[in-house]
Amino acid sequence: MNGKLFSIGLIILFLTTPVLSQVIETVNLPEPQRTGGMPLFEALDNRQTLRDYTDRELDMQTISNLLWAAFGINREDGKRTAPTARDWREFDIYVVTASGWYVYDAEKHALLKKSDEDRREYAGRQDFVHTAPLTLIYVADYDRMTGATDDIRDFYAATDVGFISQNVYLFCASEGLGTCVLGQVDRDKIREVFRLRPGQRVVLSQTMGYPR
Repeated sequence: MNGKLFSIGLIILFLTTPVLSQVIETVNLPEPQRTGGMPLFEALDNRQTLRDYTDRELDMQTISNLLWAAFGINREDGKRTAPTARDWREFDIYVVTASGWYVYDAEKHALLKKSDEDRREYAGRQDFVHTAPLTLIYVADYDRMTGATDDIRDFYAATDVGFISQNVYLFCASEGLGTCVLGQVDRDKIREVFRLRPGQRVVLSQTMGYPR
């Protein structure tokens, strides 16, 4: 009887243990290139939204530079390239490609691979998202936003994601990439497919690739 109870307990534990933390591979990114690029005013002049991309994949150095520009660590105290209210640093960036989906770990400057499955169809409602080489999904972790009501969290999450997405726009302008920020996303489906915790909120996604 005790053996059966133990077995049942193991099954229940297996079924109820969250799969959210499972990482099937850690992909260490090359060091980001923090110098060079297009002058700021030229990047601002070239900044635009594009929705038509080739199927050319982004190389790992470009992905490294992109994620560091978006929300990487740029100071020894761990602060980021984009500001956040009360230094919450509440955003996780989910990276969705044809070869699988990942979460960006800024402290390790690495991609934590969660699945080999191509989940691009869930990253946005518009057709071009489903074939673009890479989409970022910006997920705010409300559990990190301590001491605030949900209304305040909503406000600052919306504000902070604007800084991150604009960093990506300027990076893409500098590197000859196209990008498009997306508000038309199925947030409930993303929550299900990407196994988000109750405290996480999908805010926006942003697609990028080489212009056709």
